[in-house]
Amino acid sequence: MKTKFIRILLFIPFVLGTCLFSSCSKDKYNVTVAEVTHSIFYAPQYVAMELGYFKDEGLDVDLITTPGADKTMAALLSKDAQIGLMGPEASIYVYNQGQDDYAINFAQLTQKDGSFLISKDYYENWSFDMLKGKTIIGGRKGGMPEMVLEYVLKQKGLDVGRDDPNHEVNVRTDVQFDVMAGVFASGQGDYVALFEPTASQVVSMNKGHIVASLGKESGEIPYTCYSSLKSYISDNKDVLTKFTNAIKKGLEYVNTHTPLEIAKVIKPHFETNTVEEIETVVKNYKLIEAWPSSILLKEEGLNKLMDIMELANELDKRAPYDKIVTKEFA
Repeated sequence: MKTKFIRILLFIPFVLGTCLFSSCSKDKYNVTVAEVTHSIFYAPQYVAMELGYFKDEGLDVDLITTPGADKTMAALLSKDAQIGLMGPEASIYVYNQGQDDYAINFAQLTQKDGSFLISKDYYENWSFDMLKGKTIIGGRKGGMPEMVLEYVLKQKGLDVGRDDPNHEVNVRTDVQFDVMAGVFASGQGDYVALFEPTASQVVSMNKGHIVASLGKESGEIPYTCYSSLKSYISDNKDVLTKFTNAIKKGLEYVNTHTPLEIAKVIKPHFETNTVEEIETVVKNYKLIEAWPSSILLKEEGLNKLMDIMELANELDKRAPYDKIVTKEFA
């Protein structure tokens, strides 16, 4: 009996010591992330999930897709999600509406537009001048994809109209983001702007041909960022520190590994695509330097984004950088 008692006493400090120096000592946090679309464009996020970077930080991440920044922001405001991955334009709109508990951007995931312009017809030597007299399915009015498309077209000297064929280029804004590919494949529009892997899927169906990268043409923009409500950031700094630690590792991985290595890691998130297809898309995103080396959303980047919004007549008042961006987790 005495020997058994001694064994129990010896076992208790062993268990306590194990917990102190292992994962059982870590607090576990559940966090729901709403992503604006499910795209290979967000490879660093999927790398962080698949390689256990979030789990290493003690986070259990539930990922939901909320097509369009308007729906993603709605998920944040309703508190159905704690973190939103979307264009920063959504946080500008909410701040300018006078919301008390507005969204603040705390990490940048992409620094280029991730969409590609797809034509219905094949052209041997395509140029932007060929868009004259054509209709492009461009996405929701006031969303980043449509505004950057409009910015690029105007930079090319084209006269652009929204839902108005009386201009050189007619950009349709009446088609919801998640059905743009289907509408285009059904025969509507001469061109469409799509993210990957949807763009490549349209091409593989022989429904279109990629003619331009809008990310390459538009240059650096804080295109997609993580944001949370002001109240959530104030009360959950530890969670967001852990979250951004994982994202930083994901970014480092995609910036230091080959497209094939990345494709193999994120394949479980794109079951209908082959590793070879994913590799090609990753290669294209690497070519335009879609992923930044730092998660910091810089002031000059936000200013360029607001310039684009003003050009699209979607911004009445510029939002202060220090109100809608925090550097705390960068």
